[in-house]
Amino acid sequence: MTNEDSQAALPRSTYRHGDLRRALLDAGLALAREGGPEAIVLREATRRAKVVPNAAYRHFAGHSELFDAVRAAALGALAQAIEIEWSKADAITDPAERARAQLSAVGAGYMDFAQEETGLFRTAFAPRQRPGAVESDPARTGSRGLGPFGLLNAALDAMVQAGVLPVERRPGAEYLAWSAVHGMALLTIDGPLRAASPEARKVLGKRLLQMVEQGL
Repeated sequence: MTNEDSQAALPRSTYRHGDLRRALLDAGLALAREGGPEAIVLREATRRAKVVPNAAYRHFAGHSELFDAVRAAALGALAQAIEIEWSKADAITDPAERARAQLSAVGAGYMDFAQEETGLFRTAFAPRQRPGAVESDPARTGSRGLGPFGLLNAALDAMVQAGVLPVERRPGAEYLAWSAVHGMALLTIDGPLRAASPEARKVLGKRLLQMVEQGL
């Protein structure tokens, strides 16, 4: 047997992907899901994708590009989680009741995602590695073409149109609602509510969403 024959007989430790970028992104998402933003390592992503490290540079210039792509996909996953809750409100015929349900859906989907996909949640709101990059990646959005913040704005606009939220109180309402819900999400994953039962968290979450609506 020649040297070439013996080399050909050895099993390949790597293989070629039809879509290597997708494979690396999936590996990065798996790392983020397991350990948050700090776990996203380009070399480990290539190992999981079963390709040599240099192959990654055909699709990502370095760690920062992979990180930002995973971050965008995590935001998209959050948007999709919110949309699942939002879809439950679509069948409501009364505009005012539907608008209230949509706002509640944004908050409920947001808080549930933080608890169920903590690693992705932390990654979604980690600082971008390339601050000058434009956040236009469609991966950041759900099927409605909106990201989490866009869905919140859409719910608030619907409340104005339905007469639930006075138009003069609409400016800045998205930041008030977001800060309250995000704060509760952090309390449940990093703060004193981390040890609370799922039932207790659910009750507090519902009360918070009622408080947000009434406070706007």
